[in-house]
Amino acid sequence: MGLFKRKKSAILGLDISSTSVKLLELAQDGEKYRVQSIAVEPLPDNAVVDKNIQDVEAVGATIQKAVKKSGTKTKDAAVAVAGSAVITKIITMPTGLSDDELESQIEMEADQYIPYPLEEINLDFEVIGATENNPDTVDVLLAASRSENIELRSAALTLGGLTPKIVDVEAYTIENSSKMVSHQMEEDNEDKLIAVIDIGATMTSLNVVENNHLIYTREQSFGGKQLTEEIMRRYGLAYDEAGRLKKEGGLPDNYIPEVLEPFKETIAQQVSRFLQFFYTSGQHNAVDLIVLAGGCASIPGIDELVESQLDITTVIANPFAEMSLASKVNPQNLSNDAPSLMIACGLAMRSFD
Repeated sequence: MGLFKRKKSAILGLDISSTSVKLLELAQDGEKYRVQSIAVEPLPDNAVVDKNIQDVEAVGATIQKAVKKSGTKTKDAAVAVAGSAVITKIITMPTGLSDDELESQIEMEADQYIPYPLEEINLDFEVIGATENNPDTVDVLLAASRSENIELRSAALTLGGLTPKIVDVEAYTIENSSKMVSHQMEEDNEDKLIAVIDIGATMTSLNVVENNHLIYTREQSFGGKQLTEEIMRRYGLAYDEAGRLKKEGGLPDNYIPEVLEPFKETIAQQVSRFLQFFYTSGQHNAVDLIVLAGGCASIPGIDELVESQLDITTVIANPFAEMSLASKVNPQNLSNDAPSLMIACGLAMRSFD
């Protein structure tokens, strides 16, 4: 037993999305967290498509830029793979096995659960706890991903000058960071169902969290890219230019009523559809809070529109509201990017496991 608690080494949270690399480093500040370093660096077109890395060199170079911009000295990093790239199953195992025994038993039986040859996958497991109605078994969460998903992410990190320490699953990183947004609820969040809807450039995910546990997750193709493409079509612009004007402003007067407002309506419909999928999947027919995350959550007034159409309290994700900031962190940039940093935040929180 050590007399001195070894300071846990910091781990960078690195979220590689379809449009950017987001880097975040957190430190512990008494009971709370401090945002230590942050950078958001755009990716070249098609370097990542639907969360799959197509151009490792380009992603590595972008990671390198993000590290430089953030000023961090930390080299260890955690990344995540999309839910669509992972198979998760809850299986039961006899109580009382050691980790090694569990591992060999799971490897022997894994081919029952995983439709790929074992040499092509990376496998991990975590004991969740005793099985509800059986004292002789424990529930084990099994997660498997094709090795290439993991290897491409690791290779990109290495090219960017970082050491891959942890590969997580996006939905579980959101489970982790949703603890940081539950303070956005008016009253006590015990037994409350929080629906975190992360609307990225091309993919949207719904993650429902109950008492800090993920109970449902679903992904589907939809995102801000549709708005950019509509701007291109409507105003005859190149993709990059359309994306820039969408962010910075400067589009014709009819943009807001004729392009942006209909897109916001579409988002509200998508959120409603997502929740219907969740309600039909099981025992719940309502959620207590919708948390909008991802790039599209920055669209002005989107929370009010979703709230008025669905009649459910809706907030924009800000996992940093209760955190202090290091002096080099620009508060304005952080608050602009906050909704799209849920995954990076969940990954950075792995430093304190």
